[in-house]
Amino acid sequence: MQEPLRCPYAPSRSDHIRSGPLARADRDTHEGGLVSTNEVDASTRSAPSPDRDGARGNRSLRDFAERWPFRRKLNILVGVPLAVVAALLAYLFADQVGQSQDASDAAQLVRDSAQVAKLVGQLEAEHQQAVLLSVRHQSSWNGATPSRTAYREAQIRVDNQVEKVRAAFGDRLPQDEAQALREVDGLEDLRGTIERAYLPADNIDPAYSDAAKGLIDGLGLDRDPALAATFTGNLLDSLLRADAAHGSFETGVFSATTGDSNALIELIGAIGSYDEYTHQVERFGRFATADQAEELGDIEHNTAQAAIARQYAELQIDPGSLQAESPAEIKQAFQTALDSYPDYRAQARTRLKTTTSLIDQIADRADTASRDARSNAAWLLGSALLGFVLWLAFSVAVRRSVVRPVQALTGAAKQVAEVAGRELARVADDDTEDTGTPLLQEMPVTAKDEIGDLAAVFNQVQTTAVALLERQVLSRRNVAEMFGNVGRRVSNLTTRQLALIDAVERGETDPALLERLYSIDHIAVRLRRNADSLMLLAGIRETVLDSGPLALTNVVRAALGQIEGFQRVSLQAGTEVMVEPDIIGDLTLMVAELVENAVAFSPAGSPVEVIVKDSHEGALVVISDHGLGMSAERLEEENARLIRRERLDLVPTKVLGLFVVGTLARRWEVGVALSRTPGGGVTAEVTIPSSLLLTTSPVA
Repeated sequence: MQEPLRCPYAPSRSDHIRSGPLARADRDTHEGGLVSTNEVDASTRSAPSPDRDGARGNRSLRDFAERWPFRRKLNILVGVPLAVVAALLAYLFADQVGQSQDASDAAQLVRDSAQVAKLVGQLEAEHQQAVLLSVRHQSSWNGATPSRTAYREAQIRVDNQVEKVRAAFGDRLPQDEAQALREVDGLEDLRGTIERAYLPADNIDPAYSDAAKGLIDGLGLDRDPALAATFTGNLLDSLLRADAAHGSFETGVFSATTGDSNALIELIGAIGSYDEYTHQVERFGRFATADQAEELGDIEHNTAQAAIARQYAELQIDPGSLQAESPAEIKQAFQTALDSYPDYRAQARTRLKTTTSLIDQIADRADTASRDARSNAAWLLGSALLGFVLWLAFSVAVRRSVVRPVQALTGAAKQVAEVAGRELARVADDDTEDTGTPLLQEMPVTAKDEIGDLAAVFNQVQTTAVALLERQVLSRRNVAEMFGNVGRRVSNLTTRQLALIDAVERGETDPALLERLYSIDHIAVRLRRNADSLMLLAGIRETVLDSGPLALTNVVRAALGQIEGFQRVSLQAGTEVMVEPDIIGDLTLMVAELVENAVAFSPAGSPVEVIVKDSHEGALVVISDHGLGMSAERLEEENARLIRRERLDLVPTKVLGLFVVGTLARRWEVGVALSRTPGGGVTAEVTIPSSLLLTTSPVA
């Protein structure tokens, strides 16, 4: 409903329930009409900016993180580094465990390779026996078949050693090594050929040399990334190749001494094998210890090797005479080679002993590396767990040192907010006594850091707020005392004035003069009512001196006698109920305020009806006018103000009449409700509870 237009005879409906002179004073000051306390007290609200809406719609990750709870941010701040450190420690531990496992596998491979070294030595021995058997076939001048026993015994030793290699590796046997073992098994055809007839040495050497080389290559020491870059892999590879190269050298020298038709080729092969041996020895020395390098040199420093070295030197004196031309020369060369063969067997045993010893040392070194890696892994794990636990404890302690003060600060702030809320409610409550300034709880300073500084600053702000509140309380008390003193003085003066007027009225007989005296008397009564309202605002409750109850109708008549324009009011009495003496004064003031507003804010020619009747809750006084009225929203706001408990200094001053009526209604639990009068205007219904009424008639 639209706000009604004001006209000269109809003042603002916001002042409809105000008292007489105060209402007119308010009307002179606030011609704009009734304004809601919410509208007056509310701060100006700016419309949302389009840029702000756009920024809100495009929130960044930082804005999202800013909405996270403080505890979650601390959890992330502590948890993420812990997770990263845990991941790094897990990686380092896994790396150490992997190194330990690699070292253990390398140690096992080294020990298993001892069987491969023996197999290589057995192959060289079989190779030498094959050369001897072939030379026997060549030197046989009477057609007799040479003995094959030594050659077959060498074959059996090789075959048995092949099975030992397979058994040593088991499931761990590399595929290339398995292929190399199959190639050794494939020597059967060559063996059969050698047993049947003469075969040149250049046809025998490649088969046995390739088989020996394949056994070493099959281990994959130079292709396995876990071994190729380690001392263990290089030591073992260089040792096995040095052993195989020296064995080839020995076989080449031995073959060259047999007078075979390919003796010169065998000598050249021996020279190449010795160069390979020298290279592998140098390579071994780069990775081995001094003792190990010296022990490998024992292959070259023994009696058997000295004899082989002399033969090697003699062969190089006249290489052209190495090939025997006649059967006699062949027989002599064969006998010479056969006589020197024990030196080659002794050298093979010495070489195998040295190689096996060094393999054991390399395996022990690999075992030590495995144990060290395992110990390092255990130490790292223990240290990591200890450090992780200490760091976790430190992080938790730091987190608690931050969270607990913040929680304490938050809890204290909540308590302060609750206490402040109760104090604000008490301050805003007009019906509670002013007991002084509130006592707000001081926040504890639990840490000497930024959080402690925050608590200290908050305490300073709180102290300042308490000081301001003390000043407000003192100011409110002084204003109330001033209102009370002014109201009491005015009331005393009007009482004396009324007494003088009554004395003059009793002695005057002139009707015209009496009429003027009655008008002055009426104005004085209204002035005293305003003084009573002023004392009410100051919180002063006057003691009622009336000795007995009074009819509700008479209370209404007394109220009509305190207003201007009472001639327009029509009273309809529908009950003779009596009112308790204690409420007579306040009820008279309440009805007078409501009736005067009805008279003041309705057209001069319109009537104002006052109906007094019974109701199921007690008694009902209905005051109706026929002015412009108020909208539904304003009526709802005015009715809410009648119920709310608030101080006059916290609400707009132009609701003074409403404040007086609401204060008295709450004091006596009297119901007051405003509604629209059918046809226009405002109707005020005052419901007096039965607890304040007497059903007996007044005593005459």
